[in-house]
Amino acid sequence: MNSDNSSDPMSTESGDHQANLVAELTAALRSGERDAARRLVLPLHAAVIADLLESIPRDDREYFVEVLREEFDPKILAELDEAVAKQVVEHLGVAHAAEAVASLATDDAIDVVEDLDEKLKQAVLEPLPPQRRTLVEEGLSFPEDSAGRLMQRNVVAVSPDWSVGKVIDYLRDADDLPADFFDLFLVDEAQRPIGTIALSRVLRTARDVRLAEIKRADMRLIPADMDQEEVAFLFSQRDLISAPVVDTDGKLLGVITIDDIVDVIHEEHEEDIMGLAGVGGEDFLFHAIIDTTRSRFLWLMVHLVAAIAASAVISRFAGTIEELVALAILMPIVATMGGTAGIQALTVAVQAIAMKELTSANAMRAIRKELIVSTLNGFMFAALIGGVAWLWFGSPALGGVIAVAMVINLMAAGLAGSVLPVVIQRAGFDPAVASSALLTSITDVVGFYVFLALAAVLLL
Repeated sequence: MNSDNSSDPMSTESGDHQANLVAELTAALRSGERDAARRLVLPLHAAVIADLLESIPRDDREYFVEVLREEFDPKILAELDEAVAKQVVEHLGVAHAAEAVASLATDDAIDVVEDLDEKLKQAVLEPLPPQRRTLVEEGLSFPEDSAGRLMQRNVVAVSPDWSVGKVIDYLRDADDLPADFFDLFLVDEAQRPIGTIALSRVLRTARDVRLAEIKRADMRLIPADMDQEEVAFLFSQRDLISAPVVDTDGKLLGVITIDDIVDVIHEEHEEDIMGLAGVGGEDFLFHAIIDTTRSRFLWLMVHLVAAIAASAVISRFAGTIEELVALAILMPIVATMGGTAGIQALTVAVQAIAMKELTSANAMRAIRKELIVSTLNGFMFAALIGGVAWLWFGSPALGGVIAVAMVINLMAAGLAGSVLPVVIQRAGFDPAVASSALLTSITDVVGFYVFLALAAVLLL
């Protein structure tokens, strides 16, 4: 992915400026002023042009691609959301799309073509130079969201017997080096990495020194099938700039660099946030209405089942509510407070799991802490809401009932919010996606049942 936007005139501009730019571009496109549209966007960074493509309506987007066809920067494709990238590739046509993909770094090329439907994917890959196509297809053979998909195949690998002077001369003369690289990888005769050297250290070392003498052997090898989230964690933990990717035999396949990891961190964070809301990682403003509707339906159905379960609990106490209408007024307070406390515990647990901070070694300690915190909050809010209910309805007994229900529901919420993500993760599911609906069911059912059952026993 592209990360250098120092010359981008939009890089420090406000959101209002970009909104104005979108309006100007849309007006130019709709009035057929092709030259004006080109003058407006060609000086911009590829990432900014990608943002504009995502921001304008689909019909304008297609015309915009047509306007830029001859000057279309291939790097724009690497910055687009997958749904918009597919539309742009379709409108560019196979020939232009293949030419754009061929000029991208391998990891970016894979990122562009992996989400295309099979027919379009093969059409774009077919015109690529044979060696280039082989590299892209090999990358696509690795599991989705793995290091193999993430890596760049063009890597600087040299012999440990070379001198510093020889490698500097090689770097000056070679015409097939990556556009940007940070480390040299030393490999043995079987092409297995045996060390790494930062480019800065090479430049500070005398020409006659052998590379083997200045190598760093404690490098971290990344298996090609490692999940990208694990790779991002390793980069964060060890402050890596780049790391070699190897196959099952330990042979060097490629390199992952920090700019790719920034994209992964953003993507994983986005998925967790979207997952907690139950809208999925592909629910964006520019996606089709039917796709967005379909992605949200299942989640809403789960919550409907949870709501029916809570309603079934309430129905068991219909007679109690009829005799004491105040219960109907106070019920939402108990459920709402439980749900809020549960979401707090759930968010902390999911974040800790994502950051590898919550493990089997400290899970019980974390759960115990959340239970204590929710219990303390339960007692404090019990005193508050108990007093409010007493003054509101003139019934100390009613105040006591809601106070006890508040304590019990907040304890249940804290326990469920901290335990559910751990259990769900161990079951092999994404805790960010699956926990929220279950938590809602637990806090609603426990809150309503405890409050109404106590009221039925103690008040009536």
